[in-house]
Amino acid sequence: MHHYIVEKTLATLNGTITLTGSKSIANRALIIRALCSDDFPILRLANANDTQLLTQLLNSDSQVLDAGPAGTTFRFMTAYLALQPDTQVLTGTERMKQRPIKVLVDALRALGADITYLEKEGYPPLRIGHASDMGRVSRLSIAADTSSQYISALLMIAPTLPNGLELALEGTIVSRPYIEMTLQLMAYFGVQHTWEGQTIRIVHQDYVPCAFTVEADWSAASYHYALAALSRQPQLQLNGLFRDSVQGDSVLAEMMTHFGIHTEYNEQGVLLTRRQPADTIPFRYDFLRCPDLAQTLAVVCAATGIRGEFAGLETLRIKETDRIAALQTELAKVGCQMEPFAYNLDAKDWFAVMGQAQVADTPAFDTYEDHRMAMALAPLGMLGRIRINEPLVVGKSYPSFWDDLTQLGFTITE
Repeated sequence: MHHYIVEKTLATLNGTITLTGSKSIANRALIIRALCSDDFPILRLANANDTQLLTQLLNSDSQVLDAGPAGTTFRFMTAYLALQPDTQVLTGTERMKQRPIKVLVDALRALGADITYLEKEGYPPLRIGHASDMGRVSRLSIAADTSSQYISALLMIAPTLPNGLELALEGTIVSRPYIEMTLQLMAYFGVQHTWEGQTIRIVHQDYVPCAFTVEADWSAASYHYALAALSRQPQLQLNGLFRDSVQGDSVLAEMMTHFGIHTEYNEQGVLLTRRQPADTIPFRYDFLRCPDLAQTLAVVCAATGIRGEFAGLETLRIKETDRIAALQTELAKVGCQMEPFAYNLDAKDWFAVMGQAQVADTPAFDTYEDHRMAMALAPLGMLGRIRINEPLVVGKSYPSFWDDLTQLGFTITE
């Protein structure tokens, strides 16, 4: 098993990191470009494996397209291929074949798509053929409480349909900022919409090609914020982040004030410093709008000994791994617990992160083929020597992660 030993012996944190571009933004821009009548440049395109893979698939003439472990890529490509004249097979890793796709396939079939399951009903791989009457209906309802990526996939193809699309979102909307991101990027390329109540309407219209610059990834920034929270007097510049971000994860700057971290915006990005001690009262947050931050904050709570109370984790069960179960297993290795609890008779499902991490005897953390598990756990190297198994999984979204940690004074050995 490939692994890294990770450790930072000094509690200081100083330096400048230029963050990778957001793969969420980049992947949407790539799909929109593919749907445009003309090409346009995308600047600072994310170097994440997922983004490079999506670029390759969009340019491929192969009849079998392998999305690997990339969930966003698989979902966006499913909708995109439904519009194409050829018949192609879209597949992925064994884990991808366990991740549901039925909600999106049902919606695309209602629109007229020709999609067949090749193995287990409701799951990849898919055969996607030429749809002779794509857009035969212009109104759809879709469950909004499973994955916002299904909704984004439909929205991006909506303006290309003969009569556009009226999409009714049923139930609680999870990860709403990602839907808002999609609509804002579509607006940048000339596509207008209305959103009233639970219904989004997009009429038939053309995308307008124009040059686009990808913002740095706030999800990637979260791991550096975690490092800052575990250091004494951080002076950490993160380049490429925007104050007026389209990313829902930009709420991170507000979250981290609980741990004493101040965010100062400047021309290059943000400067992280400590303006006050961490707050000792419980950190309580509903992650429904930003679930990709939950792992990072769970580790920060464990590392600082500040009780964390988390809701809105429903979608974590169907990510690259069951992220709730993975967090419970890995935090237990440093003496912490993550357990369900009832909060003030609230109907939501709450989890409490309890205990203070004790790093001794080089605990070995598993990553579950999940890039965010590896990066969320890495800051524990501020507390002592740790082992990260299969560390190169970070390439999915942040290939230079370990290099950036080395630049900040971490010792990383194979």
